Amino acid sequence: MDKNTDIPKLVQDDPWLEPQTEAIRRRSSRFQTALADIREKSGSLSAYARGHKYSGIHFNPATNQWIVREWAPEAKAVSLIGDFNGWKRESHPLEKKEGGIWELVLNSTELAHGEKIKLHVHGADDSRRDRLPACIRRAVQDPATHDYTGQIWNPPEPYLWKHEFDPRGIGAPLIYESHTGMAGEEPRVHTYREFADEVLPRVAGAGYNTVQLMAVQEHPYYGSFGYHVSSFFAACSRFGTPEDLKYLIDTAHGMKIAVLLDVVHSHAVKNLSEGLNNFDGSGHQYFHSGARGEHPGWDSKCFDYGRPEVRQFLLSNVRFWLEEYHFDGFRFDGVTSMLYHSHGDRAFGSYDDYFGNDADEDAILYLKLTNELIAEIKPGAIVVAEDMSGMPGLCRPNMDGGIGFTHRLAMGIPDHWIKLLKHSRDEDWNLDELWGVLTNRRHGEATIAYAESHDQALVGDKTLAFWLMDKEMYWHMAKDDPHPVIERGIALHKIIRLLTLAFGGEGWLSFMGNEFGHPEWLDFPREGNGWSYHYCRRQWSLLDNPDLKYQWLAKWDRGMLELAKNTQLLSSAPAQLIHIDHENQILIAERANLVFVINLSPTKSIFSYGLSPYRKLTHKLLLDSDATEFGGHCRIDHSFDYPIAADGQMKIYTTSRTALVFGT
Repeated sequence: MDKNTDIPKLVQDDPWLEPQTEAIRRRSSRFQTALADIREKSGSLSAYARGHKYSGIHFNPATNQWIVREWAPEAKAVSLIGDFNGWKRESHPLEKKEGGIWELVLNSTELAHGEKIKLHVHGADDSRRDRLPACIRRAVQDPATHDYTGQIWNPPEPYLWKHEFDPRGIGAPLIYESHTGMAGEEPRVHTYREFADEVLPRVAGAGYNTVQLMAVQEHPYYGSFGYHVSSFFAACSRFGTPEDLKYLIDTAHGMKIAVLLDVVHSHAVKNLSEGLNNFDGSGHQYFHSGARGEHPGWDSKCFDYGRPEVRQFLLSNVRFWLEEYHFDGFRFDGVTSMLYHSHGDRAFGSYDDYFGNDADEDAILYLKLTNELIAEIKPGAIVVAEDMSGMPGLCRPNMDGGIGFTHRLAMGIPDHWIKLLKHSRDEDWNLDELWGVLTNRRHGEATIAYAESHDQALVGDKTLAFWLMDKEMYWHMAKDDPHPVIERGIALHKIIRLLTLAFGGEGWLSFMGNEFGHPEWLDFPREGNGWSYHYCRRQWSLLDNPDLKYQWLAKWDRGMLELAKNTQLLSSAPAQLIHIDHENQILIAERANLVFVINLSPTKSIFSYGLSPYRKLTHKLLLDSDATEFGGHCRIDHSFDYPIAADGQMKIYTTSRTALVFGT
């Protein structure tokens, strides 16, 4: 809140929000009250978010004992079972303490690193189930039965971190969205260490400064892309050990690359044997009871963010990943679903839609608290919200009346590109509409722009490259094979990505392989494809082959990122439109003292085309998508500068299906 007025700064900066002032104040007041209560009882928010250090299975070297604790307030009985006691369900009962906590103390010899364990829970509904502890640090899947067990993880030699890293040095995030398991070329599940040793050097070489890791939190179904989480504190064991994941992150930090966790707090898997569903048999421990606890679109469970113990569990989860694994921030999945009782499954036509009865104030309180916590633990952390609703203030600080994320995803941009490629010819694209989509974002709220992510690469959809070139990619990607479909596709692929990066936001994201036009979709092993890994991989050999055109696209992507970094493009004010020429399909705009000239015409190349940049200085051609190194025709002479004539115009040669960038 502004110190000089009781009007939230969010409203001061956007007077259209004035009718929502009371709702914004109410949210801020509730947050401040909750935060004050937490600080009074726990000392600080970060101290409060240490439930994972209390619950779970921990070895205490001071007492030389193991302490087992579990929150199951309405359970009738809880016992520990595992390798250590022959899986006998009655031999090691936990004792119920205050606050619904069950506890068992064991001497140091009774449990050992690597042993498998579970809890046997006699639920309030008289169910008797073997469950994984809620804060288990490692869960492993039996390759034959696919059942999960917890595993004691207390290695004698803990991982020694080699690199200090401060995310505040990143600047504008250039995010390489990645999935460890499919990051290799062989048709199998790949590992954290393989990603560190083989993929991270590619990420650094391509110019990205941030990696976003998907599917890290343990999940029983590989094909869920990691979005149906069962064990929130366990790093997915398919890809290796906790030390292997730490090695990946440490290696990235050594390359000055930040690492984000694609965290899922929007819902949880319904599974009873692995997950949290109906843990104590009450039907309402971690999740809402009845229909409100069921996500209709995702077949999953919805957290009860209004319950303090649930908020503390999720806040502790955030602290755990930041401290235990040294993550540099998060991409929060499914934020739209969290923000609204309807899960966002409706149209948003006015500001009333964001502040009315559909808004889930409990979820908003949790998100405000978690963003406060992240900033407290790791200043400069990157926290990206996946929100398609456009909630005002989502990426404004709590002190301004916002929710506290640092960035939001520009989810409308990739949808628009796919719509254009599916339903219209590029010569018919409406440049006014395109400009509007690319620049339509809230002032003061940073946005991560992207032309495509993993969503567009999944089977049932197509990547931009495949929409543009389709099956011709299988036969005509050799550099010495001129083909009109491929030529058009490569030209537009470069233009689409530059338009999105330059005008779409304050950060950039690309899914691994898309930077070089990976030709195939993603399809996880499943019954429908014979449980095949054929499409669940990345074909780096296509990029590495010097005879193929994929290298042109990769070089263009690297050139874009180098330009963005060298000019602080994404940290600059939003782009300003200079001119749209509908007849010749030319769009000209300026950002960061750079002039972007985009010619989308399939046929028209124009000599001495006049444009009037804001800076009346001599310009140089800095980037040309028609250059030979990017697979172009080299129609433009790069050897001279472009002065401003007496009439204030700069004369250029704009060639068909070409993007040009000029700087002073």
